[in-house]
Amino acid sequence: MPAERRLIFQHIDEVGYTNDIDCYLRYGGYQTLKKAVAQSPEDLREEVKKSGLRGRGGAGFPCGVKWSLVDRKSGKPIYLIVNADESEPGTFKDRYIIHQDPHQLIEGIMISCFANGVKQAYIYIRGEFPKGAQILERAIAEARAKNFVGANILGSDYSCEIYVHRGAGAYICGEETGLIESLEGKRANPRIKPPYFPAVLGLYQCPTIVNNVETMCQVRHVIDMGGEAFSKTGTPGNTGTRIFCVSGQVKRPGYYEFECGKITMGELLYDVCGGPLDGRQFKAVIPGGSSAKVLRFGERFKGKRKLGADMVDYDWGVEDVPMDFDSLAAIGSMGGSGGVIVMDDSVSMVEALANINAFYSHESCGQCTPCREGSLWMKKISSRMVHGAARAEDAALLKSVADQIPGRTICAFGEGCSWPTQSFLIKFKDEFETYYEAKQSRAPEALQLV
Repeated sequence: MPAERRLIFQHIDEVGYTNDIDCYLRYGGYQTLKKAVAQSPEDLREEVKKSGLRGRGGAGFPCGVKWSLVDRKSGKPIYLIVNADESEPGTFKDRYIIHQDPHQLIEGIMISCFANGVKQAYIYIRGEFPKGAQILERAIAEARAKNFVGANILGSDYSCEIYVHRGAGAYICGEETGLIESLEGKRANPRIKPPYFPAVLGLYQCPTIVNNVETMCQVRHVIDMGGEAFSKTGTPGNTGTRIFCVSGQVKRPGYYEFECGKITMGELLYDVCGGPLDGRQFKAVIPGGSSAKVLRFGERFKGKRKLGADMVDYDWGVEDVPMDFDSLAAIGSMGGSGGVIVMDDSVSMVEALANINAFYSHESCGQCTPCREGSLWMKKISSRMVHGAARAEDAALLKSVADQIPGRTICAFGEGCSWPTQSFLIKFKDEFETYYEAKQSRAPEALQLV
């Protein structure tokens, strides 16, 4: 098993390490910002591009490429928004960074702002994180008092402010255009792309960069190490470290940071997390938050996958899959937000899916008919099944509804709500079919969809 490689979490758990600025400075805090403002913004952007850093919010889009798409010719102000609306079930890394090491985030934000000519940045934080918002407000005030935020930063002619904006607890605000709508004071309905690509028409119809909390912290380490050195960590096409949030039926759930692709699913769950609870066996795992497609222990995957610029053969069981974006995509799932949800043989997959469907039905913004109606019907069908009125045709009906949502909605929520149902039914079809028989003896005579 590879040793845990910590960049973002390297000091967080040390005895005596606190989230105030004096402690952060003692550990070398803001030295990278001092280094950054002595360089040109163009050089900093090139370092991030050279590093190969991919966004840690879910899609894994290259950070440097995202920055390069920003409209710098319109003359409009450029905004940066940090997406701290950590709403994906099974994900809790960003919250921990904010609570334990907020100045690392702020330093990453200020480096990113300087690199992109941003004079106003926002941290959009999940509404259920009131303590986190207070910590960030205090940290920003501390940084401003030390001249790391505000006017003429570190004696330069560069000025930038950071503002904290609390969301209202809606999952859809994690989608970048829905987040922008909410930040503007409107209902968080995602925008149609094109034309509303944030890099061109984002906040207040101005060029906007939206990056995740973990991504901003990684930027700090890219500039500290240099893009070339950073690109040598992890694996080709999946550079740097990744924070995995492991929850569910394992002996040692928690957060763990490893180089991308240097640890397999089996090493993470068995060696790091201690394996399944006594007397049980692993049954399934969702590798990237609840919207990622489920994997079934015991299945095998064969094919070709991307490794940097090359295509290579693979033949893996679930335990063999490297924990990086491209490997998980190759087997039909995704790295997503890094939320690893583990289920053992005590879990009913029908009931687990019913729980997931209830969540997505509640969180749909309702703008698109396939998503609004489809997520509700999936919730109704799976809810009816677990409440004693399962029918033989329910599995096929669920699959039919789920198949009609992806590709027909404005944002990716449609895919996110349908993928669990599609993958659960494919991987555990037998369980859904026998669930009807198991429930027959106690099914009420008439139970409506509720």
